[in-house]
Amino acid sequence: MRIDPQQVLEALDPEQRDVATSPGGPLVVIAGAGTGKTRALTHRIAYAALTGVLDPRRTLAVTFTTRAAGELRARLQALGVPHVQARTFHSAALRQNRYFWPRAYGVELPRVTEARFGLVAEAGNRHRLGADTALVRDLAAEISWAKATNVAVGDYPTLARAHRRELTKADPEVVARVFATYEQLKTARGLIDFDDVLLCNAALMSQHPDIAAQVHATYAHFLVDEFQDVSPLQHTVLELWLGERHDVCVVGDPNQSIHAFAGARPAYLLNFAADHPGARVIRLVRNYRSTPEVLQLANRVVAPVNAGVRLQALRAPGPAPEFAPSDNESEEAAGIADWLAALQREGTDWRDMAVLFRITAQSPALEAALAERDIPYQVRGSERFYERPEIRQAMLALRTATEATAGGPPPDPSMSAGDDEGDVVAAIRTVLVSSGWTPEPPSGSGQQRERWESLAALLEAVRTICDDDPDLDLASVVAVLQHRASIEHEPAGVGVTLATMHSAKGLEWDAVALAGVHEGTVPFVLATTADEIAEERRLLHVAVTRARSRLRISWSGNRGRGRRASRFLDGCLPAALGTGGAGGGRGPLPSRAVAPCRVCGTPLASAADRKLGRHETCASSYDEALLAELKAWRQRAADEQHVPAFVVFTDATLTAIAEALPDTRADLLTIPGVGRRKAERYADDVLQILTGRSR
Repeated sequence: MRIDPQQVLEALDPEQRDVATSPGGPLVVIAGAGTGKTRALTHRIAYAALTGVLDPRRTLAVTFTTRAAGELRARLQALGVPHVQARTFHSAALRQNRYFWPRAYGVELPRVTEARFGLVAEAGNRHRLGADTALVRDLAAEISWAKATNVAVGDYPTLARAHRRELTKADPEVVARVFATYEQLKTARGLIDFDDVLLCNAALMSQHPDIAAQVHATYAHFLVDEFQDVSPLQHTVLELWLGERHDVCVVGDPNQSIHAFAGARPAYLLNFAADHPGARVIRLVRNYRSTPEVLQLANRVVAPVNAGVRLQALRAPGPAPEFAPSDNESEEAAGIADWLAALQREGTDWRDMAVLFRITAQSPALEAALAERDIPYQVRGSERFYERPEIRQAMLALRTATEATAGGPPPDPSMSAGDDEGDVVAAIRTVLVSSGWTPEPPSGSGQQRERWESLAALLEAVRTICDDDPDLDLASVVAVLQHRASIEHEPAGVGVTLATMHSAKGLEWDAVALAGVHEGTVPFVLATTADEIAEERRLLHVAVTRARSRLRISWSGNRGRGRRASRFLDGCLPAALGTGGAGGGRGPLPSRAVAPCRVCGTPLASAADRKLGRHETCASSYDEALLAELKAWRQRAADEQHVPAFVVFTDATLTAIAEALPDTRADLLTIPGVGRRKAERYADDVLQILTGRSR
């Protein structure tokens, strides 16, 4: 059944309709977050096909992920246009390479290796770099960057320094030598890698006019999504595919350009109209995803570097974004977990919630807080914290150290950078040194930096455990870590998504918590140039626009040494938290995150205070004898499980129970720190203790 072309236009807003009906020729669509760019793109193809302007079989729609390509094909099928080629850059190039390579060179296209990591490791070993997994991954990333940006082996050292690309254990000259050896190994074994696919395609098109002519005859219409993420090599391939033709539409958002480290160049999007005379520019500004309150903050965050659009909200008003400072990472994580639990009780599904953070090292405190409350979660794009190779290695070293010192003194802390944190922290720090931790982080970014950050996060977890109970010895602290690992290794099922801000791009949830939005993390400490700071600001904009209606932004101090909220929030925070002026806008946004004390009415800052609903220093209403009985029961339960007492319930949670005097399991579940698993395990005992006492 043929679809009426006018039906294709009915569901579009004026700007989307303009995209769909714009005649062939160069067109650039600046599409802000949540403005329906995929809808506009698919309806443009469908309308042109149904009106005879475009031949679906001669149309190539290029995306950056196979998921996006599949979604594009499915939408076009539903619109009655089934024959459009929707592929990633690499998929389209590989298909052409396999077809034309025998004609050009008389042999089949070399096999695309699936063992790239091993080849890079072998090349590194030939230059005596060892087998450090993080270093091999960083070397592979540098080789990919060089190819994506058309950097030859001989030019790598100069250009790497110009782009401030540093590896801890290999200077640019060493990387270049590894790069050269890696290429020699591939050639000797008749292999190409993923990045070579585009290089081979560029060679076919530029060196063989007959092949270029056949590609030009095959495809007459081009559409490219996420054009802000195009690399120099991808841009070269696209221009070769186009030839002298002009029927190309590119779609992108310069405010979502966050992949410069991988070679992305937003300048190709920003300069498209200048590079293609006669090009039309259409801007999509109507946001269908987020509430006005979320978009107000998103617009303010990106305002100083906005090269795209100012988003306009179409949804009904919703809750104001919440802002929540904390004293340290564990309190911040507890506050986030309590916020998620409250939303779930109000009816939001776990699957519709996410916690986003800048670097993977921020996840362990969040994972622990969610696990302790029995909140199901899944980590997107990486292993759970205790499953990471460096953490498994460190945990094994800690267990070995504990067994070796049973009945004797702990490891000598003099080998590490000592301070006044106590013998247990110093001893564990000494053990972590053997696993690769150093007092100062490695220079540069990449896997080596991430490995160091994971070990630093483990040390921070140790400090928090010792802060909660200074009397714990080495074996007890390691037991707590093992308990956390066992909890977090249990299958979580479908639950709250934990993800870095980068890996969250393209996704959305009803409720989003942004963790660790403080200086040194957002923007990241290694971002120092104006361009790097601007990209960090755009990254926060991307994170904010993942939220449909509920948004919580939190940050924490640095163990008493002071750390302010991100400069990107200047001008956005409530007056009580400081406002600044860099964010622009028309006054501070309200906050509902800082709950008041039910006794004195002033804000509650710490996680322990929020559990109680009052400051610990304010007058309490619990029965001291009841609290003592609850603590005695807790100690018996902890002894039976061979865990520290606070693993059962913290003092703050027991105090909150003694004050609230819950009558039922449902009442008990409303108390922060009591999750489903703990309620199932301990509710009967706790309620029995409470039964019969005077209310």
